[in-house]
Parts: sequence; structure tokens; C-alpha cells
Amino acid sequence: RAPAGGGAAVPVAAKRRGGGVATLDAPEVGNFVEKIVEADSGRGTYGGTVRTRFPPEPNGHLHIGHAKSICLNFGIAKKFGGTCNLRFDDTNPASEKQEYIDSIREDVQWLGFQWDGPEHYASDYFGTLYEWAEQFIERDWAYVDELSAEQMSEYRGSLTTPGKDSPYRGRPVAESLELFERMRRGELEQGAAVLRAKISMQHRNVIMRDPVMYRIVKDQPHPRTGSTWNMYPSYDWAHGLSDAIEQVTHSVCTLEFNMHNELYDWFNERVLSMGGLECKALPRQHEFARLEMTHIVVSKRKLRRLVEGGHVDGWDDPRMPTLSGMRRRGYPPVALRK
Repeated sequence: RAPAGGGAAVPVAAKRRGGGVATLDAPEVGNFVEKIVEADSGRGTYGGTVRTRFPPEPNGHLHIGHAKSICLNFGIAKKFGGTCNLRFDDTNPASEKQEYIDSIREDVQWLGFQWDGPEHYASDYFGTLYEWAEQFIERDWAYVDELSAEQMSEYRGSLTTPGKDSPYRGRPVAESLELFERMRRGELEQGAAVLRAKISMQHRNVIMRDPVMYRIVKDQPHPRTGSTWNMYPSYDWAHGLSDAIEQVTHSVCTLEFNMHNELYDWFNERVLSMGGLECKALPRQHEFARLEMTHIVVSKRKLRRLVEGGHVDGWDDPRMPTLSGMRRRGYPPVALRK
């Protein structure tokens, strides 16, 4: 059976056929994600190609929960003769550091995996994403909104009540283009404006109610691009399109992104319709349950509070459930892979 984490399947029993020498059963496809990949491969959806990716945000050290995603993504690629990319989701310079990029590389390799080719970064595509956002505005698929964060939340509605349109939703295309350029040049203050996709404020899925594509982030140098940009793409705008640019076939992520699945497809399909993508078929997002452990904190945000508050001796404190902490405590990588 396939071991936890989606690694290569191994036979679990030998059967004697006709009284002869024992023969091993053919490897089974294990978890439901592997079954999806197997079905796509059988249909030739991606021309026989399998490409996954592990896309961490470099805002802390990886913990044991990330080990599950690493093993699943790299394991699927290995099992089906494909490749797996390492891509840093570096779209929030306020919380990202080169230290975290270096530690993530080290942790993935310590677990026994190697990504295909050089590592990738969402920032590799900042210029392309910006140009596509301009085309969205030109097609009236996006607009610059000047509501405050509190007003946007109020206008969004809830799971049981529809949202309502922003008063800036109908602003002329030329005006939105000019404001978007001013956002890029740093002429607007942080929080003064955002770029939003124009979908529907009455959509049943609240994630689809005119989601943010860009927000202003000033006076926060980026680890790779420095002070080139004064605004940064949202996770939803950058993530799926980065997958498509890299010709990822199966975007495997945890269940909290389930409601984002529809938006993932919406952005990719529209950029494809503009002729901006070269992939044979668009990637699809598939969710799995995140790893939870009793009596152990597996939240990067909460672990950061322990580190920054001086409650532990750094990210690699042996009491921490980080991969560096577990390594320092003496766990071998094979124990986490299995």
C-alpha cells in the first residue's frame, strides 16, 4: 500500500499462483489524490505529464504539518514519473526573510527530496502578473476600489446574506488604469486603494465577491526585488497563475483553500482566454486534510509568537514541532516520511 505522505507504493503481500514461486501483487494506487492523478494520466489530460509543486510562504520555518504536504507532492511526482517544483510564495514582504527561504530549502532536502531544476518564486512573475492585471482592467474585469478594509468587509456580506456593490465598481476603465499605475509608482498611501476582480457581489461563494488582486505595501523592501514594487499581488491572483505558468498539472493543497478553488479556475480561465498561457491544459486544485496533532501547536503564526516572544530558543528549539527542531532533537528524516 502507499505509505502516508503519498510516497511510492509497495506491495504488502505475496501470493502463490498455481503452487509456484511467490509473486508480488502490482502496486496499488493509494490515496484519493493519487487516484485523481492516475485517472488524468489514463485520459491523457496533460499529455502524460505529471508536475506538482510545494509552494511555501517564506514567513517562518517549516513544521511537521508541512512535512505531509512535502511528502505528498514530491511523492506523487516520483510515483508517476513526474517532477515537483519548489516555489516560494513571496508576495508579502512584510513577513518574509531570506533566513526563511534558506531554512525551507534545507528542510526539504533533509527530508530526502530534490525539486526539479532551480527553485521558483512568485516574484519571478511579478511583471507578467502586472501586465495581465492591466488587461483585466481594460476588459472591465477589474477595477480600483477605494473603500476602506472595514467597508469592504461590510459590503462583502456573509455566508447567508449577499454583498452589495462598491460605489467605485462602475468607475471608468481609464480612471482605474490611471489609479493602478499610481499604485505601482507609490503615489497612493498604503490602504488607500486596492485592485479588485469584477465578478459578482451576490455570488453564493463569498470568495468570489470581487476578490482583491493587488494591495499597496510601502516601505517594506522585498527579499528579492527590493523596492521595485509598491504593491503586491494577492495569494489568489498569484498562486493559480504561477501554477499555470510553470505548467503544473495537479495543485495539491490543504482543505482551508477549498472555497478558493472556484476563483483559482476563474483567474486561470480568463488569462487563458487572453492568450497569456501556454499550458496544454489548465492545472486543477485538489485539497487534502492538513495534519493535526493533539497537544501540539502546528500553526506557523503561533509558533512565530513563541520565537519572537523569547519563550523558546529559536525556531530549531528541540521542543518545537518545526522540522529544524525535530532534526535537532534527533528524529531521522525517514521517521517523518513514513
